[in-house]
Amino acid sequence: MPRPILIIGAGIAGLWTALKLAPQPVILLTGAPLGKGAATGWAQGGVAVAAGPGDSADAHRQDTLAAGAGLTRPEAARALASGISGEIKALRALGVPFEEDADGQLAMGLEAAHSFPRIAHIKGDQAGALILETLIREVRAAPHITLREGWYATALLPATDGGCAGVVARTPAGDRQTITARQTVLATGGYGGLFADTTSPRGARGQAMAMVARLGGEIRNPEFVQFHPTAICTGADPLPLATEALRGDGAVLVDQTGRSITAGQDLAARDIVARAVHRALQTGGGAYLDARRAVGERFPDAFPGVFAACMAAGIDPRRNPIPVAPAAHYTMGGIATDIDGRTTIGGLWAVGECACNGLHGANRLASNSLAEGLVFGHRAAKALRSATRPRFTPLPASEPPVLPRIALNGLRRAMSDLAGVTRNEAGLRDLISRIGRLQARYGDANEIRVAGMIAQAALARTESRGGHYREDWPQTAARAIDTRLNPVLEARLVAAE
Repeated sequence: MPRPILIIGAGIAGLWTALKLAPQPVILLTGAPLGKGAATGWAQGGVAVAAGPGDSADAHRQDTLAAGAGLTRPEAARALASGISGEIKALRALGVPFEEDADGQLAMGLEAAHSFPRIAHIKGDQAGALILETLIREVRAAPHITLREGWYATALLPATDGGCAGVVARTPAGDRQTITARQTVLATGGYGGLFADTTSPRGARGQAMAMVARLGGEIRNPEFVQFHPTAICTGADPLPLATEALRGDGAVLVDQTGRSITAGQDLAARDIVARAVHRALQTGGGAYLDARRAVGERFPDAFPGVFAACMAAGIDPRRNPIPVAPAAHYTMGGIATDIDGRTTIGGLWAVGECACNGLHGANRLASNSLAEGLVFGHRAAKALRSATRPRFTPLPASEPPVLPRIALNGLRRAMSDLAGVTRNEAGLRDLISRIGRLQARYGDANEIRVAGMIAQAALARTESRGGHYREDWPQTAARAIDTRLNPVLEARLVAAE
């Protein structure tokens, strides 16, 4: 009997890939129970799709390219824009309740940097949660999928053919197990949890990136982190998010006096708005999202998730502006792949936020993330069906050390302070020194390795582009270049493809 396909991670990309592989046998590993810990469930905005009047897949492609600031791969943008309508059709067939207009067509919302309203919402801000709920139901019912809930991968298994043979995993009881597979798919999410100020799950710390780097795989553009401008200042970890759809509905960003902090450009690209919010906070003027006039009494029904988060923090957004701050929200860099999910290691694939297939370039276009998980998860499943490799034997693998919580918390704070919305050489060199001291004391823990890759790449990129802003290099270079890191964390810049 052939070895199964192994998928690690149970967000939208991992679940959709697993479903689309039917009837091929799949083992699905998820470190937490299904529905817990996946960033998909927190996605509020919706799914970007060109389905409204005057819109087109080509316009969606062009907006994706523009947001990526020269580093988006045209073939990835084309694949997303042309493929997402079919994936939404498939979700609707499964019962996902996308909002409709009076004619029964998808109702389209507007978000930043889109030239047309093209965001398909589900019950206001519940897109991620309700898509995830549907996919979990389908996965639990799928006979070709074997679930391993509470199992978390700690290392990739090398193989005698030079590729990947599977993973080392820990069971819910903490026992070590090896799982071999003919093909292994990483769908573990991004590394936003490495920052103290984040809207990402705390567990999303780039573990898959570290595992791939140890096996000799390429990591691309880890310096590109998207900071969402409107995380709600509740003191929680992670911070709840005030969806961009609020600004699409007319909410405005103001300081404590009520003056606009964006010069009226509340729907500019996220990196621009995030820096405006950051400046307002740094200068002491405060930053608030005022939705009283735009949303007002509709808030509980129109944006139930945001309303609940605000009320839990003692903020009534119908009566008061919402205090906000930028927070690490989405990571554009990651494991280097092609647009079908193949990594630079044989037998190893990556989909979703942990992958860098070139779609997002230097800055993700709003609401392209759920679309990415669907389109590229499906593409990976199609390619996996015909993927072959020579006979191989697994080789031993060692697990990395675990970083103590107190050290992890200090590293997360340093990442937000020194590699956050704005960066400079002095801060990045300080950060690299701190990471080096942590490594000398605790060894090659996943978080230490990933933080090192981010800091090294940010230092090497002497320009500002997309989500990466250098105070000491504020201009964008004339030539778009990718950062590629080898296993010893040396950043090198190469011409973008």
